Amino acid sequence: MGARRSVSRGLDLAQACMDVHPLLVPDFFFHHTYPPRHLPTTTFPLGYCNMTALTYKDALNELDDRRIKSIKPLLPPQILIEEYPLTLQAAQTVASGRKATEEIVKHEDDRLLVVVGPCSIHDVRSGLEYARKLAAYAEGAKEDLHIVMRVYFEKPRTTVGWKGLINDPNLNGSFQINKGLRLARGFLLEVNNLGLPAGTEFLDTISPQYTADLISWGAIGARTTESQVHRELSSGLSMPIGFKNGTDGSISIAVDAIKAASSEHVFLSVTKQGISAIVETNGNDACHVILRGANTGPNYSADDVRTVSDKLVAAGLGARIMIDCSHGNSEKKHENQTRVVASIAEQLARGDEYGCNIFGVMIESNLVEGKQSIPAQGPTALKYGQSITDACVNWDTTVQALDTLRTAVQARRAQPEAKRFFKARLSRTTSSVGINDHFLGANSQPTAFNDDALASLGKR
Repeated sequence: MGARRSVSRGLDLAQACMDVHPLLVPDFFFHHTYPPRHLPTTTFPLGYCNMTALTYKDALNELDDRRIKSIKPLLPPQILIEEYPLTLQAAQTVASGRKATEEIVKHEDDRLLVVVGPCSIHDVRSGLEYARKLAAYAEGAKEDLHIVMRVYFEKPRTTVGWKGLINDPNLNGSFQINKGLRLARGFLLEVNNLGLPAGTEFLDTISPQYTADLISWGAIGARTTESQVHRELSSGLSMPIGFKNGTDGSISIAVDAIKAASSEHVFLSVTKQGISAIVETNGNDACHVILRGANTGPNYSADDVRTVSDKLVAAGLGARIMIDCSHGNSEKKHENQTRVVASIAEQLARGDEYGCNIFGVMIESNLVEGKQSIPAQGPTALKYGQSITDACVNWDTTVQALDTLRTAVQARRAQPEAKRFFKARLSRTTSSVGINDHFLGANSQPTAFNDDALASLGKR
């Protein structure tokens, strides 16, 4: 009987509210809802409480989005995934690439992980030419080097500047992000269809839903390693993640990030359908430090590696170290990357414990050395195959650097201490990771991301 009286009182109150204010529709929790067609003109019933009444439109103008110029719809991730579906070849590349990468990070594989490629992808044609060259080299060096192509679509900025292919694919400030996402996913498919794993930097919690299924290794940059959001994201990503030391040289923020990312987290993101969601993660046990140098100088020397190794062990973490040959370690001079490679090779060849802790190297490389600015004539006047962000070494120099590292890995294997280091950890097998053909169905054949497809994409 009590429940019936409660419902009756609720209905009576609803009718009373409608009599006083016909557009006001209360529910049983007394939340006031206006029909959408009345929102621009309806007056809040604040006047009944001796308060100034505002229209809904006035309220929004005064309170919400005061500094927003425009909001445009974003393509849901699942739509893009269906436009550019995973192929069998790409799936096999990602699965085997992630497995090999994780084993190397954990010192269960004595090869060297090399993440090499352009500072950023701004032209997919030159990027694919580079990828074909790298895939051919990687096949011949696979016994010593596990090569992952650096495929960066988003660029963090200290102040302002071009933020990457996803953000501004036309390089003209038009910010066609939906087009950028299509270009990025299409490019990643082609790289993986070559049998070449891809690595990238993650800058937010939304873009991974569009591309992460095609990534074998990821990085969190120096400017975001300390960010809670990026640590939470890393705890749920399906591939190994590297955290760079801070631009001031701080190693502790990377150590803290690894510990945080290895734990479970709950955070906000979006689903593949583009719906806001609460994400709960398991934690990522395949994270590591990236030594990238600092504003104060490089940190790739044997002494630096020893110091960082000891800090990681003291924190209860594995001594897993990757060295970035560019950025602070090259003192922002691309030609200095070869000097960094030479030092790393020497440490590897020594074969002691600290040399074995170095599992990976990053190199910024392109078809043409150096860098360029976007000319006044526009992107069409850019030099083919040259970076528009950080300066890179050219292809010939890249091959020389890779050969040097390959020789160093072979020398490390011959050292007694290195043999002991890896003996208990080696788990590498010759069998590849298989992906069931039935799982991918009709998508077993690669889709061409050719010039015609690019031209069509540019019109979307």
